[in-house]
Amino acid sequence: MTRTPTRTRTGTRTTPRRTALISGASIAGPALAYWLSRYGFAVTVVEKAGTLRSGGYPIDVRGTALEVVRRMGILPRLREAHIDLRRLTFLDGDGGEVASLSPHALTGGVAGQDLEVRRGDLTDALYAAVRDDVEFLFDDSVDTLDQSGDGVDVTFRGGGSRTFDVVVGADGLHSRTRELLFGPEEQFHRYLGYCFAVFTMRNTFGLSHETLMWNTPGRAAALYAVGGEDEEVHAFLNFARPEPPFHVFRNPGAQRDLVSAVFADAGWEVPGMIAALRGTDDLFFDGVSQIRMPRWHSGRVALVGDAAYAPSFLTGQGTSLALVGAYMLAGSLADRDHVSGFAAYEHGTRAFVAANQGLVGEGDATLFPTTALALERRNTMLRGLSALPPGEARPAHSALALPEFARV
Repeated sequence: MTRTPTRTRTGTRTTPRRTALISGASIAGPALAYWLSRYGFAVTVVEKAGTLRSGGYPIDVRGTALEVVRRMGILPRLREAHIDLRRLTFLDGDGGEVASLSPHALTGGVAGQDLEVRRGDLTDALYAAVRDDVEFLFDDSVDTLDQSGDGVDVTFRGGGSRTFDVVVGADGLHSRTRELLFGPEEQFHRYLGYCFAVFTMRNTFGLSHETLMWNTPGRAAALYAVGGEDEEVHAFLNFARPEPPFHVFRNPGAQRDLVSAVFADAGWEVPGMIAALRGTDDLFFDGVSQIRMPRWHSGRVALVGDAAYAPSFLTGQGTSLALVGAYMLAGSLADRDHVSGFAAYEHGTRAFVAANQGLVGEGDATLFPTTALALERRNTMLRGLSALPPGEARPAHSALALPEFARV
């Protein structure tokens, strides 16, 4: 692809805008589109879903990522959407209370600063910030990538082909872009020993802005009320499994059967949760895992967010890494070609990613002990925490000071 200089009305010769295709319109994709557009790129975002995904489970924005959304101008809107979860109560196998405490005592969040919002509220805010400046292609996806020329020749599954200066995969944990670029997911997939199912159900429990977490060794069930008693709750079922059950990942019926079998003899409210699981139309099931890669780019194609460095929900940092990574990638390309820009992105971001992926050992031990002894130790620790004020922020959340990139 060769750029042909053009002339403005005054006769000044200008270079055509660089073009970028982003695959994925969840969080990393629109955030990257926002910054690339401001650095002079003509940006197209392709998304396989027919529209933006509304609603969704709650996500956290912490530390360095708060500065990203502030610079984007969407922080006030997100403050208004803040969920303000007030209590996290742990229960034993019979449903008796073990401890009740502030969520920040466990998450390393900072009350009054960090954000927790519905996923859909964040995606709506990001989309509103870019929709007038960026082309969106919904109900379509990338089929092939060819880097044999002076650009990336892209064919779309919906038909047609186009050429872009750079392509970025922001298409999540099971990234199609990553598979096309680097090969099968298994070589980068770090399974963490758990599977989970999440869905919504009626709030028949009188819960409001709180979470109840039931545990037995190797199993957990949670009811998460992000709103008042008249709103649905998020149901969460998690269980330990030594090897990932690849045979069920693409089979919703098999997912329901597996979860139902694991929790068949469970008490508390779990039987009702399993009944709701059977009838829900918004089940999401997956393994708890990370993506760890030696490099995040090849040629003119790069990865950002979960596609490159998913940290797992055990860290609570997936959204923050996506926002920070998008900012760093766009800024690194602002006044550089793709070769030096992608290299600068990795150099400036990798230590921050590593620090936050390294938090994973703290989350699983607290939430999901796999033995009776580990569960008792966890419960003793929780009883001690309930008598203390919320802890300090985890250093990893703010381990990167955002640079100021020159606007081109």
